[in-house]
Order: sequence, then structure tokens, then C-alpha cells
Amino acid sequence: MINSKLPFILYGGDYNPDQWPKDVIKEDIRLLKLANINVVTLPVFSWALLQPDEETYNFEWLDNILNLLKDNDIYVCLATSTAAQPAWMSRRYPEVLPVDFDGHKRKHGGRVKFCPNSKVYRKFSVTLTRKLVERYKNYDNLILWHIGNEYDNYCYCDNCEKEFREWLKKKYKTLDKLNKAWNMNFWGHTLYNWDEIFSPSGLNEMWHGEDKTSTTFQGMALDYNRFMSDSILDCYLGEYRAIKEITPNIKITTNLMGTFKPLDYFKWAEHMDIVSWDNYPSYGADPATIAMSHDLMRGLKNGEPFMLMEQTPNQANWQPYNSVKRPGELRLQSYQTLAHGADSIMFFQMRQSIGACEKYHGAVISHSGSENTRVFKEWKRLGEELHSLGDEILDSKIDSKVAIIFDWDNWWAIEFSSGPSVKLKYIPQIEKYYKAFYKKNISVDFVKPTADLSKYSIVVAPILYMLKNNVSNNIKNFVSKGGTFITTFFSGYVDENDRVKLGGYPSELRDLLGIWVEELDALPLEINNILQMNSTLNGFDLEYKCNMLFDIINLEGAIPLALYGSDFYKGRPVFTINSYGEGDAYYIGSDPDSKFVDDLVGFLDSNYSLSLDFEPNEGVEITKRRKNDKEIFFILNHNKDSVNLNLKDYSYVNLLTKEKVFSKITLKGMDLAILRKLANND
Repeated sequence: MINSKLPFILYGGDYNPDQWPKDVIKEDIRLLKLANINVVTLPVFSWALLQPDEETYNFEWLDNILNLLKDNDIYVCLATSTAAQPAWMSRRYPEVLPVDFDGHKRKHGGRVKFCPNSKVYRKFSVTLTRKLVERYKNYDNLILWHIGNEYDNYCYCDNCEKEFREWLKKKYKTLDKLNKAWNMNFWGHTLYNWDEIFSPSGLNEMWHGEDKTSTTFQGMALDYNRFMSDSILDCYLGEYRAIKEITPNIKITTNLMGTFKPLDYFKWAEHMDIVSWDNYPSYGADPATIAMSHDLMRGLKNGEPFMLMEQTPNQANWQPYNSVKRPGELRLQSYQTLAHGADSIMFFQMRQSIGACEKYHGAVISHSGSENTRVFKEWKRLGEELHSLGDEILDSKIDSKVAIIFDWDNWWAIEFSSGPSVKLKYIPQIEKYYKAFYKKNISVDFVKPTADLSKYSIVVAPILYMLKNNVSNNIKNFVSKGGTFITTFFSGYVDENDRVKLGGYPSELRDLLGIWVEELDALPLEINNILQMNSTLNGFDLEYKCNMLFDIINLEGAIPLALYGSDFYKGRPVFTINSYGEGDAYYIGSDPDSKFVDDLVGFLDSNYSLSLDFEPNEGVEITKRRKNDKEIFFILNHNKDSVNLNLKDYSYVNLLTKEKVFSKITLKGMDLAILRKLANND
């Protein structure tokens, strides 16, 4: 559990009482209680109030609020307030302020706008954190620590440049090894002194190109991303260690942001007691895309339950169209979070601000201050339902037979690459394969390339461009013992420094896949080719469209399952299978349409029985969590119209209504059910 004190789902979110007078705070508490809120996160952005100058700390106002929350049985996720430094710090110690990609020194303002390698920032942030922990270590209603907020602060200042050199010395030991890793003989960039190394930025080796950031030296840019992710993590770890010294038994988190490119979240998760993240889908967002981010966050800690730290109760303030949530949308998105492994439903924010950029961001308590708003009523109902669930689903897990390999280094490398196509992006390729499994209600785990793959039947690795040490052996071991592996074009090209692995693509995976890719053709998206399928393969159409990239493949033991239908490589293989040990490895040499990927997943499902024992319905999402010997099914109707589902010969109890359900169930539009399967003797 998130905290052993709380055998129930956490329900609440960010509260900013520092923005309000006492009479408003008192009314807020009444309304929060009425809405069945049991936890609030505070004070996320209060450093300036907690420390008005370098020598002075003021905790009395926070004492009063914490006591009020305790008196009303509302628990606290206590934030360290270090996401935005006070103005006095930026003025007195300008080295705290970051330098951006184009070399501009920032002035004070915004949030998370500090240099992650500033010793001044680190000293003050750890000192404040330690004082907070010492003061509130015995506060009974403290259930969780929250460090910082949505870290994203890359910096290119002289201090970061100096620390980058030290980071590189630890990694490479000698300049000869660094020159080799970065291929610095190219364009006469050979280094003879560590002081000749500069941070890659818009001032030297990098620029903002079409749809991406480009670089002349991918290895250098990769290492700077790694260094920045590590540097920002070190800021978090300074506070983490201070907290653990004093309150070792209280869990610590920070809020991540889903498929957020700048930080290697797999590495961050190693230092988080529980993963939490902020979910802000735009109007009309595909439920599959939201589900994918939930599953990625769950995968960061090997499938352990995670926290939803933020979502909006209504509209967001920063999206292109700040639409309100439709009736039922708040509830459905919240339960989708639980369906994918969360043990909390938390929001930003509890009360709407009256000024600045978030004043029109949705909240439980709107500017009207009324309990009679549509949103407040939905909140109250949702809180009642979650309270009624008790600990029924807490600590339950999701068992998946399918894994998708996800790697931040690989993401960075693909999109730093100077080819093969400006339209090649990592996340859309991941989404294409994820959505095909999602449509058939097949659960997916996201794993890093070095993860233990033995529990899975299927492992998919779209565009596995970068092969780090031992990754190919890890995959081969999985396949040799009976696993099925699927990868695509632009895989097996480079090592962890983005240096091409010689000997032909896909290098170390060549024997596993039984192919040699001789060339890779890149064409505009409007130019299509055809995958002509082997007619003996059940469940596939005879033809599918493909575009963007086209591998020219030579067979080295693999069997062709589809051939190109046009261009000079007409009749050459594009989709292959190769037996390896007791398993099989598939290779897809172009970017096929979604219909092909859907049919591929259907073919795999028919052979491996991957899906749940429910018939797929368009717009109906079904997941399963398991707790001990109990199977709990979440059935979410994302359609506006009612649907009927066949439950076959099984019996269930609906945990939301406490009613037994047999044979079939009808769900209204935007409605859901949580069904626990009954044993024969129930």
C-alpha cells in the first residue's frame, strides 16, 4: 500500500491554502469533506512563504493548516516546495538561474527555472527539506512526501558545462575513449584537453530543425541528455536522502509526466518509492493513448501499483482549447487510471486561483465557491464510490503476457539522427503497436531493454535502433526459450553512443532474425508501397499499404511472409519470420498501415490466447487486476451509447453496486462496471 495507515484509495489532490484567507480555508475544508476527499498535497509552491529571506524560516502558517486538516481527518502528502526558488535567491545568487538552449541567461520567474547543477540551489533546497522533515516528522496525518514538481529544467550554463566535463571523465576515463565514442575525428573535432569540451547547444553543435532538434554529433548530444537527466535526478536525490534520514518509513515520490522525453524515467523510478504522474489529455484524446501512458508509468517499477498525482477536474488552462469535461468524463478517466494499476485518484486543483495563469484551470471548488456545480456533484459521487470500494483493489496487480520495450536512450538517438526520415518519430511507432493490443483488451507491460523477459509470451520492440550492451543477448535468450519477438525497420543499427555497428544491419540481431538489411529507402509519406501477404497465413488480408521507410532485405534463413508489391524492390521480402531455438522472431521492414498491425495482433492472439475472456466491443475497454486469488475486471464504455456485453457462463459481483451479475451486463454511455469474478462456492 502507499501507506499502511490508509486501507483505501487516495482521493484528493493539490491544495494551495497559502493563496487564501482563513475564512476561505475554513469553508474549503467543509467542502472537501463533503466531496469525500481524504488527502491533499501541499504546499507545492510555497518556498517564498516558508523562507522569506536567507536566514528566516516561517512555518507557523503551515502548522495552522496542517492542524486544521488533521482535525478534519484529511491526510497530507507533504511537498518540499522546492520547485520554484524565492526571488531573493535568484537576485543574490544569480548562478542559480539557468541558461537556455540558445545561450540566453534567464531572469527570475516561472517555475522549475533553476540550474540543476547550482550548488547554491542544492544547498538551500536540501536545507529547507530537512527543516520541513524535522518539524513534521511526528505529524500523524503525514502519509507521503512529494519532492519538487514536474522536473524539466535542462541548462547550458558555464557551471553545467564544467560539471559535464566531470561527468564525462567518470564515464570514459580517458580522452581517447571519449574521442572514439563520439567519433570526434569527423570534421576535425578531435579533443586533446578536457577543457575543449563544450555543452552541445544551439550555440555550437545543435539546432532546431524540422519537427525535431538536430545535431552534428549524436553521441555528444546523447551524453548531454543523459547528463542533464542525471543532474536533475541528483537535485531530487539530495532531498530524498534528507527525508529518508529522518522519516525512513514514509514513502517518497515526485510527479512524472508520462511520455516525457527529456528525463529517463526508468532511471528515475529506481529512486522513487512509488511512481506518480500527471495526466492531462486534450479534448477528444484517444482512450488508448491515455491508457498507454498509464501502462508506461506502471512499467517503470516492474508493474507495481502507481499513483495518479494530478489530473484536472474540469478544463485545463494551457491547452489549445480549454474545453470542459463532458458529463461522466471525469469519472470514466479516473476509473481508467485504476483499471491500469493505480491506487490513487488525485487532481490539480482543489480550489481555483483568482489570478495568474492557472486562474481558469478547473478545480473541485470553482470561483463560485458553490457545492451545487455540476463538477462538484460529480466529484462527490466519485468520492462516495471510491470510499465504498475500501481496499478491494489496493495492491492488486496486472499480469501481462505481452511486453513492449521502451527506452529513453533509443528515443533520443532516433530523433537526434540525421536520417533516414524527418517523419520518423519514436512514440507514434510505439503507439501503433500498443493500440493494436489495446483494441483486443490485451494488457501490455512496458519494459526496459535489459529487463527480465521470461514471464512474457510476446515481446515487441518497434524501431530498436540502439542496441546497448547485452540487450541482444537478453532478447536471444528470451526467444531461444520459446518466446516470440517482433521488431521493425531501423533496428539494430548503433551502439549506446550512436556509432554504427559494422557488418550489416540489424547487426547483433542478424542471426536471430535471419535477415540482412542491405539498404533502407526513405520516401515522402504520400508514396505508398504494398505488402503482398503469403496467402497461407490465416487472419491476414492479401495486401496492406506501407510507407515512409522500406528495408531492402536479404534472407539468411528467415521465411518471407510478405513481399513488396512495387518499386525496384518489388518481390523482395518485407515481413519475415525466423525460428531461433524454441521460439520465433518476426521482422517488419516497412511502416505498415494500422490494419496490418491489428491483424498481426489478432494472429498472435489466436496462437497464444492473449486476450481476456470477453468479446471485444468497439469503444469498450476491459482490463483485469488480480489480488491474491481474486480476479477484478474493469469494463469501461467510452461510447456515448449503451452497450451489451456477454459474460458467458461466469458470475460476478459489481463492486460499485454490490449486485451479482450473470450472463450479460448493459452499460450506459460513458459508464463502467468493476466486476469481481465469483468462485463456484460464492
